[in-house]
Amino acid sequence: MFDPKAEAMSTDERAALQRNRLRGLIDRLLAADGVQGRRLREAGIERGADVTLADLPRLPHTTKQDLWDAYPFGMLAVPRDQIAAVHGSSGTRGRPTLVAYTRADLELWAAMCARSLACAGAGPGSLVHNAYGYGLFTGGIGIHQGAVALGATVVPMSGGMTERQIRMIADLRPDILTCTPAYALRLGEAAAEAGADLSSLRAGVFGAEPWSEEMRTAIEAVLPVKALDIYGLSEVIGPGVAAECLEQNGLHVNEDHFIVETIDPRTGEPCADGQPGELVFTTPTKQALPLLRYRTGDIASLTRGPCGCGRTLARMSKVTGRADDMLVIRGVNVYPSEVERVLLASGLVGPHYQLVVDRRRPAARLIVACEPHAGAAASAELAKLLRAEIGLTAEVRALPVGAVPRVEIGKAVRVVTWESGEPPIPGLDRPLTAT
Repeated sequence: MFDPKAEAMSTDERAALQRNRLRGLIDRLLAADGVQGRRLREAGIERGADVTLADLPRLPHTTKQDLWDAYPFGMLAVPRDQIAAVHGSSGTRGRPTLVAYTRADLELWAAMCARSLACAGAGPGSLVHNAYGYGLFTGGIGIHQGAVALGATVVPMSGGMTERQIRMIADLRPDILTCTPAYALRLGEAAAEAGADLSSLRAGVFGAEPWSEEMRTAIEAVLPVKALDIYGLSEVIGPGVAAECLEQNGLHVNEDHFIVETIDPRTGEPCADGQPGELVFTTPTKQALPLLRYRTGDIASLTRGPCGCGRTLARMSKVTGRADDMLVIRGVNVYPSEVERVLLASGLVGPHYQLVVDRRRPAARLIVACEPHAGAAASAELAKLLRAEIGLTAEVRALPVGAVPRVEIGKAVRVVTWESGEPPIPGLDRPLTAT
C-alpha cells in the first residue's frame, strides 16, 4: 500500500535520511576493508561522518567488472553464514553476475516489489498473475514475494506455456499481470487467437527489458490493461528499484533505499535533471552486497517534484538503452529503442521486430526485420522515416506475420548479428538491395 512516510517525504526529510544512511554505508564498507573500502581510503575518506550528499560525485564508482573480479563471494560485507539466498543476472551479456542476500535483504526486496505492485493499484485481495521467469533470475521470485508481502494472491506461472497462461487468466480472473513487455504482446495476441476473455485485468507491470511509449500503446491495444514499467537489476536488488504508477508519467525511484544519480557515461560528470545519462545507484540499506555508486550502464533521465499520485520520489524516464548497447551503423550512433519508436509510431507495422547487424562485409549494414499490417507498403516508407527522424540508413525487410521470433521465456532479443552462413531470420538471405 502507499506509504506516505516513505514515499511522500519532503525534500529535506529525504535528504537527511539519505545522508545518514550514506554515512552508515561508508562506515560499513571501510570496516569490511574490501575493494570499495580501499577505494574510499584512496579517495581520502576515513569515516562516514565526513561525507554529505553533495560529496557523492567525488566518491569512487563500482562496476560490474568488480563483481566479476570478486566472483562469487569476494565482495560480501557480512560473514558467509549470514547469506540466505543467491540470485543473479540472466547472463544475456555474458556470464551471470551473482548477488547475495541476507534475510533482511530479502525482506527489503519484498517490500520494494510490494510498493511497485501498489503503484499499479494492487492491494490485499488482488490476484497477481506472475509470468516472469523463476530461478536465478530475480524477476519471478521478486514479484512473487512482493505480492505475498502486499497481501495479494499470486499465481506463480513463470514464463512459457502460453496456451496454459491464457487459460489460467481466463479462469482465475486476475487483476494484475506481470511479465516482460514482449511476452505481454504475445499473451495478447494468443488470447485474441483463442477468443479468450481477459477482461479481468486492470494493470500490467512489465519490465526486464527496455520498451518505448509506442510499445505501451501496442500492449494496451491487445490487453485490457494500463501498461506500467518497472525497473531493477540484480546488482542493486532486483525488480522494485523503481516503478511507474497509474499516472504513467515516470518511474518512482525508491530513494529511501536507492540513492540515484545520472552521469555522462564518457566523462563520469553529473548530468542535470531532465538530461539523459547513465543511471548510478548507491544501496545504503543492503547488507550482504551493498554498492557505492554502482554504474548500471542504463541510460535514462531524472525528474524531481511531486506526482499526481502523491509520491514525492524522484522519477526516472524509461530506459532508452544501454551505454554498451549503442549501434554504430555507417557512422550513425543509435539505440535500438529509437528504432522501435519510429517503427511503432508509423502505424505501418506490428510490434514485433528484430534488428539484424549484417557484418558479412567490411562496412556493417542494418537490416530491420518487421511485420507490416495488411496492405501496408512499409519497406520504402519506413526506410525514409528512419533516415529522416534518426539519421539511420537501414534496409527494411517486410516479413510475413509470425516470421519475427516471438518471446516465450526470458527477454526479447532485439539485436542479432549476421556474420556468416544462414540468416538469423528465414527470408533475409535473398540478395540485399538498397532502399
